[in-house]
Amino acid sequence: MSQKYSNIIIGCLLVAVIYASNAWLHYSIDLTAEKRYSLSDAAKKLLDKKLDSTISIEVFLTGDLPADYKKLNIATAEILETFASNAAGPIKVSFTEPGTGIVDEDAKVKYFDSLSAMGVVFERTAITESIEKSSSQLIVPSALVRYGNRPPVAVDLRSSQKVFTSYNVIEAVEPKEDKEATRNAAEALLEYKFAAAIDKATKNSYPTIAYLVGNGQPTDLTVSDLGETLRNDYNLGIFDLKLGYPSAAKIDLLLIVKPTMPFTEEDQLKIDQYVLNGGKVIWFVDKLHAELDSLMRTQAGYTAYDRGLNIDPLLFKYGVRINGDLVQDLNCAKLPIVVGKNPDGSPTMQRIPWPYYPFLTTPSDNPITKNMDRVLPIFPSSIDTVKALGIKKTILLATDTSSRSIASPALVSLNSVQSEADLYTFTKSHIPVAVLLEGKFSSLFANSVGNTVIDSVKRVTGLPFLKTGIKDAKQIVVSDADIVTNAVTKTTGPLPMGELPFEAFQFANKTFLLNAIDYLVNDNGLFESRNKVVVLRLLDKQKVVDQEKIWQVVTIGGPILLLLFIDILVSFWRKKKYV
Repeated sequence: MSQKYSNIIIGCLLVAVIYASNAWLHYSIDLTAEKRYSLSDAAKKLLDKKLDSTISIEVFLTGDLPADYKKLNIATAEILETFASNAAGPIKVSFTEPGTGIVDEDAKVKYFDSLSAMGVVFERTAITESIEKSSSQLIVPSALVRYGNRPPVAVDLRSSQKVFTSYNVIEAVEPKEDKEATRNAAEALLEYKFAAAIDKATKNSYPTIAYLVGNGQPTDLTVSDLGETLRNDYNLGIFDLKLGYPSAAKIDLLLIVKPTMPFTEEDQLKIDQYVLNGGKVIWFVDKLHAELDSLMRTQAGYTAYDRGLNIDPLLFKYGVRINGDLVQDLNCAKLPIVVGKNPDGSPTMQRIPWPYYPFLTTPSDNPITKNMDRVLPIFPSSIDTVKALGIKKTILLATDTSSRSIASPALVSLNSVQSEADLYTFTKSHIPVAVLLEGKFSSLFANSVGNTVIDSVKRVTGLPFLKTGIKDAKQIVVSDADIVTNAVTKTTGPLPMGELPFEAFQFANKTFLLNAIDYLVNDNGLFESRNKVVVLRLLDKQKVVDQEKIWQVVTIGGPILLLLFIDILVSFWRKKKYV
């Protein structure tokens, strides 16, 4: 065979190998310690589903971005590229700067309003150009996931967690945010957020959540945001405990929010049998009657007292005890109060630290609260875990390191810290406020009911009375109901949960609620990816300054010296061979 045809054959083979490697042999190895570029098994299983239509993902975080958001933009592109390469069906990704090409201002406003209605979030960042001049930039850290003709699912690319530098809660006025660490936390959540959005956009059925009533639970505007938050993602309904037994086969989750009237033994029995049949429950309970409205109306102190809900024996049997106290912490939100009047007659407001608004964080790595920002309670109580065979207990939310508890009857007043000496009574740390319980629960009524009750349970439910759970169940007990209720103002109406009046900041209360519900009712395993950690590896700034010249010489002169060395070797070889 001539040299000419050999070269043609080799060229064709080379082209064929390159094409095959691109088409069939796409393979990569993740060498990062935290497996940054590897998907969880649950995410791979989700992407392996055969779908009838293309998944379209439109990312709005693009354009001329600040450095921290540019890094998040790159991380988003990388994770979506990984999704596309692992998906059984087509995933179309596009990066779009919102409003580009829309000249008419009214049309642009309508366009942005439509995005906001879909759940797209906007953020305005200040840009300091000089001492005299500054401007702001609109950033849209969101994406929309579309599948077929179904409504799009919005993804907030930011983390709900703001990371702050260390500071002294007694001496410091405000903590300083560590923006690099905050964006790093956002990167760690990208896989979970996009996987959850794809799952939501493509699934055909939704879990059923029953909002329990019958014991004085609120059904007014104070739970407006709760209803709006859950209505689109779940089959949400109201269940009156006085009218029947909840069925674990039909109801995936019972939501018990701020009961104010005692639970009878029959009420407890109904919940008990629901749990033992594998039902899930989230309790948001105010054990003591302590309301901010009463305090603001009177501007005087009052005594918080026990509501007498009669659920202590039931919760104790399941493994927790809500104590009759109020928890305070120096790391807390501020309460706006009227301290006088302005010359025009309007009230003068001042924000004072309010220890009854302690910031709650997580002391564990549970995926419900992993990479989550602070949660804001109002008058929480402490929780103790008690012995319950076969039940795993995990603390989800707790106070910070400068806490104390005030036993009932507790006096509540605006001036809760009256002297400097009081500051040094906050000696406790990480007081639990929310606890996750998992396992096969035992019945409170196992040895205390007669045959009449047992026969009644079987007749009404069609199921036998259970003394021990036949299925693993999960419960979450939270010692403050105001975490999921919302304030209502005369001017704006219902506020989002986790937002205080006169404040423009929303705490992670809604994120906690949605994560808790998702963990209890969904068995797709996507929560595994919430445990991913992206390690922030920063350069030693002092070493960068000290060794700047050395590394400039190495990076610039090194390649030149290497080329010269290779040239000398080649010249030496040629002389030796041909001379």
